[in-house]
Amino acid sequence: MALSLEIQKVFTEISERVKSVDLHPIEPWILTSLYSGTVCILNYQSQAIVKTFKVTDSPVRSAKFVARKNWVVAASDDKFIRVYNYDTMEKVAEFEAHTDFIRFVVVHPTLPYLLSSSDDKLIKVWDWEKGWICTKVFEEHQHYVMQVAFNPVEVNTFASASLDGTIKVWNLESPAPIFTLEGHSKGVNSVDYFINGDKLYLLSGSDDYTVKVCNPACNSAFLIRMCVSNVLIRPLTNPVYTQNRQVWDYETRSCVQTLEGHEHNVTAVCVHPEFPIIITCSEDQTIRLWNANTYGLESKLNYGLERVWAVGCIRGSNQAVFGCDKGTIMVKVNSSSGLDIGDLQTKEEE
Repeated sequence: MALSLEIQKVFTEISERVKSVDLHPIEPWILTSLYSGTVCILNYQSQAIVKTFKVTDSPVRSAKFVARKNWVVAASDDKFIRVYNYDTMEKVAEFEAHTDFIRFVVVHPTLPYLLSSSDDKLIKVWDWEKGWICTKVFEEHQHYVMQVAFNPVEVNTFASASLDGTIKVWNLESPAPIFTLEGHSKGVNSVDYFINGDKLYLLSGSDDYTVKVCNPACNSAFLIRMCVSNVLIRPLTNPVYTQNRQVWDYETRSCVQTLEGHEHNVTAVCVHPEFPIIITCSEDQTIRLWNANTYGLESKLNYGLERVWAVGCIRGSNQAVFGCDKGTIMVKVNSSSGLDIGDLQTKEEE
């Protein structure tokens, strides 16, 4: 069936460079972290700034809501993680987490864990119920670890993307990776899981400008290194490799498609939770929408905010938010019913 999509711009906030964005699961809030060291909560309904936290003089590269605790977690180039109560603006915790810039943090969906990744090549697990102690360290990467993402099906496994050109899949209970995906010709900036039908995929974005959907097990250009472990997990079904973005099938480990088009580094990737759309962002200043079923390019968006660094979506919402050099923009995706998803069409509405 066909699905017709219309992209509407609903909110813009001009600011200094935005390095990360997150959406609150209940409130109409966008969390942005700025290169200037500030974290902001924006209300996209009232078009107003709700709260502003001056975290540090260093860039804050990643910030996340912890909605079940009413917290904001911010990670910065000064190597510290800071936690704030977003109702009272009280600082809940502050600790030096790494020995180099912190690139990314992600919150476990059910457990009291925060995962952080850094230019020190390490991934760490922090347990806030134990006073924010570090309970695990993962250290197989050979270059900066740019991003981490939890598996939505097996929530005790996660994937990491590194400038060493690899994606590694880990289990929280083992210090060694379960397997390593190789195939990008340059560093990997971003990684995310998505489910399409009954299959689990990995999506990755790289400095080599392209997107690939592959099965590394069937293609000599791609390699999966399996690691011996006492943990049993399912492999990828339809891995997609991307030079800018890659989609990996989590079960069959097969290469499906290469997505080409970006003209600079791919900085962020995700699949919209409500639509079969792969969203990719790049330093070429564009946002591209790809059909998650056919892998065809559906739309190329440029809102004039220069380089695009981050994307955020949440289940149950038809919105997507982007962080750019010159601010934040939120768009709304509207769809017509009764059309074929395989014949996906999009248009931008100014």
